[in-house]
Amino acid sequence: MQDSKKPNFSVEFPPVEAGKVSQDEEFMVVEDVEGGKRKIRFHDYHEIFEIPGLYEYLFYEKLQCKSPKTICTILGNHVREGGGAVDDLVVLDVGAGNGMVGERLSHLGVKSVVGVDIIEEAALATQRDRPDIYDDYYVVDLTQMPEGVRRELQAKDFNCLVTVSALGFGDIPPAAFTEAFNLVSAPGWIAFNIKDTFLLDEDPSGFAKLIDRISETGIMEPHSKERYCHRLSMEGEPLYYFAIVGEKTRDIPAEWVNGAS
Repeated sequence: MQDSKKPNFSVEFPPVEAGKVSQDEEFMVVEDVEGGKRKIRFHDYHEIFEIPGLYEYLFYEKLQCKSPKTICTILGNHVREGGGAVDDLVVLDVGAGNGMVGERLSHLGVKSVVGVDIIEEAALATQRDRPDIYDDYYVVDLTQMPEGVRRELQAKDFNCLVTVSALGFGDIPPAAFTEAFNLVSAPGWIAFNIKDTFLLDEDPSGFAKLIDRISETGIMEPHSKERYCHRLSMEGEPLYYFAIVGEKTRDIPAEWVNGAS
């Protein structure tokens, strides 16, 4: 686990005109111990993960992100309320980053957790910060999965999908979420969060249509949909997401994949 020693960097949020910087354009200036400064976007994860402790300091200390705890707590509560056992969960953690969610799942008591992320820097940061959290960790684009990787993931017999703070903004598109969803057995548990505006009818990302469709057709039976403060913006304003937990009953049809993207 990442230790709690004082970080060897400082972070500054330059003043910006209120409401003029969208969430996927937020940025900071990071200064190292030698006085060198660099501007890094919050969504440039490959740069953030390269600096030990920066991800945790930025999102969890400065911006008070609550999502890993929120999603994992809600998931655990619903599994237990449904008569299931948390220690039976074999979890696919998509958009795993440097293991913050995997660590929460481990504390929750799941049987096994496998991480997937699209960037190599995330896997390297996990090896550095939380080397004992995941049973396996794959660096792969789920929309272009090699067949060998697909077979390995299918052999894991996942009965739970968790993806936190990764949907939308070009990080994980609906087609990738669909691929991950279909790697989970039925019945199985699905837990994720998504920015509230991505569930509006006019949202162009495709998530509103996909999530409505899987709920309306019974592909996923929703158990919980809670709006909560995901974190603060760089201006100190709350950013609201929905935490969604449900049970998968069957796969999303293959013909939906391209249409959902």
